[in-house]
Amino acid sequence: MQMANQIQQWLDKYQTNGVLVDLPELIAYRNFANRLNLSPSRDIAGALSGSERSKIKGRGMEFDEARHYQPGDDIRAIDWRVTARTGKTHTKVYREERERPVFVMLDFMRSMHFGTEYLCKSVQASHLASFIIWNAVKRGDKIGGLFFSELADKEYKPKAQAKSALALLQGLLEAQNTAHEHVFKDKSKQLNQIDTQEIYLKNIQRLRYLAKPGSLVYLIGDFNALSEPALNVIGSISRHCEIKAIVVSDPMELSLPNTGVKQSLSITDGFARQQLQLGESKTFEDYKIQQQAHFSQIKAQFSRYKIPTRSITASQPIEEQINQFDLGVLL
Repeated sequence: MQMANQIQQWLDKYQTNGVLVDLPELIAYRNFANRLNLSPSRDIAGALSGSERSKIKGRGMEFDEARHYQPGDDIRAIDWRVTARTGKTHTKVYREERERPVFVMLDFMRSMHFGTEYLCKSVQASHLASFIIWNAVKRGDKIGGLFFSELADKEYKPKAQAKSALALLQGLLEAQNTAHEHVFKDKSKQLNQIDTQEIYLKNIQRLRYLAKPGSLVYLIGDFNALSEPALNVIGSISRHCEIKAIVVSDPMELSLPNTGVKQSLSITDGFARQQLQLGESKTFEDYKIQQQAHFSQIKAQFSRYKIPTRSITASQPIEEQINQFDLGVLL
């Protein structure tokens, strides 16, 4: 009873029921936007002017250095003070500012609607996306998104206005709510693992055309439907965009409950069902090793393309996890 009360207090504090998201719940993360650092961790490759500094030098908004005049330099950029002081002609070089759109891709397929402590993974993924969206708005970056499930998808091209962020959040909650309802109420469409991989691949291919060069792209999900063809497309996107992969997990996906008493547990991945015996040390260890290998494989797949990964759990408030690492720098 005490544990149930603690869980309810936690849910009330963060304005969530742990299963579905609503707009006030997502808007509340605007208050925490300054805890996230979305500064680029590599050179900006975009072609438009904006608020991010590029190492391409030219006539821009911010002074970079003064160097000796070279044939072909614009005489309007001559630094007369340095020239007078040194006796040699110097020219001013500016660091051009480049725009850095931020793009959030959320997987709301059926395996994301699972949770054993506090939140479903899809809800936690939505909370993280809200963090990113509000931080991008605070920085003045354009923010866009692609939210998809087996049922439908929603696409939003990057825009800078705060009202566009609200439209993005509204689309996010509609995608999460609709997908959740479909998973638990609509039994008419039976999917297999190949279908989910094809859906993921299709949306990754769409992302390739939506994410412009120089974009910062967050891939959020459990990556259960990640296939080799999809990974190849992600690798091609990473050549002109900065990609960060965030794996959302539930504690039971990492380790079985240590009950101390032998009992049977029925589990399913949405496609097949099997029985596990809790309270058996061999079953406990085998499951833990198997799941560690699964998540290690995901990390290794992204590492092939130098795409950093970070894991978050659905059993802890996202802002507490943000305090433990910097999503913008350490991912």
